Amino acid sequence: MEKHNSNRISTIILFVLSLPLFILYFFFFLDVFTVPSTDSIWPESFTLVHWRFLTETLSGKPSIWITTLNTLIFSGCVVAIVLVLSSTAGYALSRLKMPYRSQLLGTLLLLHSFPSVSLLIAIFIILQMIGLYDSLVGVIIIKASLELPFGIWIMKGFYDTVPWEIEMSGVQDGASRFTVWYKLILPQIYPGLAALSIFSFISSWGEYVLPFVLAPSAEQQTLSVYLAGLLSETTAVDYGLLKAVGLFYMLPVMIFYIFTHEKLMNIYGGGGGSKG
Repeated sequence: MEKHNSNRISTIILFVLSLPLFILYFFFFLDVFTVPSTDSIWPESFTLVHWRFLTETLSGKPSIWITTLNTLIFSGCVVAIVLVLSSTAGYALSRLKMPYRSQLLGTLLLLHSFPSVSLLIAIFIILQMIGLYDSLVGVIIIKASLELPFGIWIMKGFYDTVPWEIEMSGVQDGASRFTVWYKLILPQIYPGLAALSIFSFISSWGEYVLPFVLAPSAEQQTLSVYLAGLLSETTAVDYGLLKAVGLFYMLPVMIFYIFTHEKLMNIYGGGGGSKG
């Protein structure tokens, strides 16, 4: 009985603390589909005028669909690169005996601590030298490189939980090291792969600084840059349009999270095998 009352009190407190956030999001969604009133907090009428960016190209802006495609390509390629390189490098650091392995792991952690803003000048110069400045390919390479230290650490942790016996049984049966890794080890660390893909996708989808600085042309623009550009208009800001684009920008991540949040929770539940 006492535990039941404690849970009820905790639920009430959580609801009260979350109420301002719910109200904020309610009016956000309301403003996207309505005309605001000048003398009331309640809107005047329903409208879809704020969604005109879906069917027409706004003045001085690229097509929203080209921008969305750029963002999907950018995020998808970063996720693919990070998954492939992190899953292989994490396996090597977990399983293979190599000199200075602990120093290498420490260096990876140090590299991940560097904010990307502090590296922008060096990155800018390098991309100009290799001809990838103002190119989506260049931004993809840089973003994936910055995500790799974190990805390798995540994957190494999951590989460490897989018992050696699983791997040795495959080797004793005559399978190659690659076959053992692909068919026996990877299925054991699937929660780690899923969690890393979610982290990488959300991070890439929300990236603003790198595309803005390293791919400034309209043809290479991503949704984060498109959205920020609406705030820099010389005329009055159309907040209804701004919120509609913001909602359009959030929808893929919201949908992605709804379908994958259970996989994300596995990273805290110690997914994978356990050493015996």
